[in-house]
Amino acid sequence: MVDTRTVLDALKQQRIETPSWAYGNSGTRFKVFPQEGVPRDPYEKIADAATVHRFTGVAPSVALHIPWDKVDDYAHLAAHAAEQGVRLGAINSNVFQDNDYKLGSVTNPDPRVRRKAIDHLLECIDIMDATGSTDLKLWFSDGTNYPGQDDARRRMDRMEEALRETYARLGSHQRMLLEYKLFEPAFYMTDVPDWGTAYMHCLAVGERAQVVVDTGHHAPGTNIEFIVAALLRAGRLGGFDFNSRFYADDDLMVGSADPFQLFRIMHEIVLADALRPEANIAFMLDQCHNIEPKIQAVIRSVMNVQEATAKALLVDHAALAAAQDAGDVLEANAILMDAYNTDVRPLLRQLREEMGIDPDPIAAYKRSGYYEKIKAERVGGVQAGWGA
Repeated sequence: MVDTRTVLDALKQQRIETPSWAYGNSGTRFKVFPQEGVPRDPYEKIADAATVHRFTGVAPSVALHIPWDKVDDYAHLAAHAAEQGVRLGAINSNVFQDNDYKLGSVTNPDPRVRRKAIDHLLECIDIMDATGSTDLKLWFSDGTNYPGQDDARRRMDRMEEALRETYARLGSHQRMLLEYKLFEPAFYMTDVPDWGTAYMHCLAVGERAQVVVDTGHHAPGTNIEFIVAALLRAGRLGGFDFNSRFYADDDLMVGSADPFQLFRIMHEIVLADALRPEANIAFMLDQCHNIEPKIQAVIRSVMNVQEATAKALLVDHAALAAAQDAGDVLEANAILMDAYNTDVRPLLRQLREEMGIDPDPIAAYKRSGYYEKIKAERVGGVQAGWGA
């Protein structure tokens, strides 16, 4: 049996980073549905992230996306975040929305375009220095649409050159997190399509280069928890971009499509004792809330991660290992399923009561009047969204 006190203490240490872009307007390539009360600038995004933290107690940092969250004074933005009770987290680069990047950014055949892209990555590290952030998160849309369009090995060389130069600029306390994606917007070949390619590049540039697993960036049926286990074993799992998918990279709320998968992923994290903040694995959300209320959706996503984590912590690892060693297939599976089928909501209510917050974060948020307040205050001006 797993001691409940041990589970509660572990859950109190959990930290889940929310993304600034989750609070702004977003949609598909067909339509963006604007909502009332969404932020008009990075300061208001941070205020919304602080609200999520106030009602969940485990979301003390917010990731920025540059240039979507560009400001004149990043030290001032960091100070504003501290005043709100949160801090600035990972700095996400953007080398996919400029016309120059039609044929790629750091792997583009044109040296001028590659230079422009690398300069942006270096600019993001300057921002990290100003905000106190330790994580630079890189995702590249680079790839090709047609056979013969470009030389695959030359593109790999260009990618490595860009990563090496960027890595060399990092401070000793900073790290590079490299994200992969199976496809889109490149449809024939993506330059960093899978965890193996990302891992290969990280090995080439240095020990503080680690892999980010976006749960929506895989082919259907991919065993993501195996990838997590492999990267944990190699000491190269830098973090997650949590979301859910039905078809491709849908960026839906984490745990909404396949909560059992989220549980299996968190089980590998718990097995490796990697839930602790000292393990330095960034648990981040990467979601776009197109039709659901923004802040409420982020709160629900944080709660979904907590629920999966609580169930993973309830797995009797000693009994599981004994069943595995004995080759008892059904008993091993039953031990795992017993934990997954446990209703952990009462446990999480107890956790929140001990943390001094409302045991029902969604209901507490609805009662707070915050949504009505921002709807009234944020009338006029340009609402933040993709590219803003």
